[in-house]
Amino acid sequence: MRDVMSESVPAALVSCTWRRSFVRPAAVPSTADVVIIGGGIIGISTAWFLAREGLDVVVCEKGLVAGEQSGRNWGWVRQQGRDAREMPMIVESLRIWRELGEEIGEDVGYREQGILYLVDDDRQLERYAGWVKSAEDYAIGTRLIEGTELRRLVRGSTVPWRGALYTESDGRAEPHKATPALARATRREGATILESCAVRGIEPAAGRVSAVVTEHGSIRTSTVLCAAGAWTSMFCGALGIRLPQLRLRGTVARTAPAETVCDGAVIGSGLALRRRQDGGYTVADGAILDHAITPSTFRFGSKFIAALLMDIGSTRLSFGREFFEEWAMPKKWPLDRVSPFEQCRVLDPDPNRRTLRRIRRRLDRIFPQLAATPIAESWAGMIEATPDIIPVIDEAEGLPGFYMATGFSGHGFGIGPGAGKAIAGMLTGNDSGIDLDAFRLGRFFDGTPIRPQTSV
Repeated sequence: MRDVMSESVPAALVSCTWRRSFVRPAAVPSTADVVIIGGGIIGISTAWFLAREGLDVVVCEKGLVAGEQSGRNWGWVRQQGRDAREMPMIVESLRIWRELGEEIGEDVGYREQGILYLVDDDRQLERYAGWVKSAEDYAIGTRLIEGTELRRLVRGSTVPWRGALYTESDGRAEPHKATPALARATRREGATILESCAVRGIEPAAGRVSAVVTEHGSIRTSTVLCAAGAWTSMFCGALGIRLPQLRLRGTVARTAPAETVCDGAVIGSGLALRRRQDGGYTVADGAILDHAITPSTFRFGSKFIAALLMDIGSTRLSFGREFFEEWAMPKKWPLDRVSPFEQCRVLDPDPNRRTLRRIRRRLDRIFPQLAATPIAESWAGMIEATPDIIPVIDEAEGLPGFYMATGFSGHGFGIGPGAGKAIAGMLTGNDSGIDLDAFRLGRFFDGTPIRPQTSV
């Protein structure tokens, strides 16, 4: 299946994912084996694995499937540069991605065409050489390249790159296609996926989960997974569960179809570039994210010091309406009234216009052959980050039957299918072959050193 270059690419190719109409479900099931809160890549992947095991699964999404970060990310599916604690999960995820389109009978846009981290100084080269050594146990084929091979893979750059960290077995997929396609496959496996169906809270009985209360009625269940992305900390907080999580805004754009400068994905000199199935490129600032200071910044900020120091200068702080909006939000709410999740169906931040201009300048400078290629669409998404930049995947202490899978820190799309398999194993008690101990929530409170190994 070759990539498509079409003059009929719609202007809202990506944003149509979250700009569809909200359709109220006709009914909600009265019972389920498992209820999953959140229709992103993590929740849908988990539901897919559970449904294939014959479990009665209901996914409740307050807005639209893939309407938030799962439909807005860069589309990178990478093992390269991962935190060592994530490696077993992402290696398994790549195995699933390679077969996913054929298995579900739909195109998810997956192509295995490699990822390159471009190097323009010796210090960076040394750091990447260390990562190559640490990844040898996983046999993913990462290596340092330079010269002719690098020029063959990255064409026409004006930057005299010293070399690149290269993983040929890494890939790319299309976020606006992948999670919706997997959701349709999950329905075919017997799961129920409800859009426009916010979960307001949990009803406990005898000290454990007994039901979820949605805006359209209750669903009796003994097992709930909260995979609500940037909303998870708020939901958990209403249950008395402290989950340190902050939001970061990433600005992204796509170009019109253009000549080939790379077949896979590259990052270097502050520019991230990924070849698209439609013949254009997904482009982003490869270094800068925005964080609007909110009460959560003060509540959890001390736990993020290590991450901030590691990437000092990469986060742009601002203070404004977001602080007062969060301040005004209730910490708890009656389950028989409208919740904050119904008041914001889709978290749809505006792209940072200054960042878009910076992307344009860097694209034109590094790849002048793309200077005449227009930006066809731009958007932004909210990344939910944890203090050590790896997820929380755990059962809540004090509320048996309530589980969390969140904080994928901008890495969730690529790792999603592997995470879904591991989470399904956690919920059923079946061995997925992936150890989740490193992702327990308690690590942030039991004295375990907070040591991020990679960036958002």
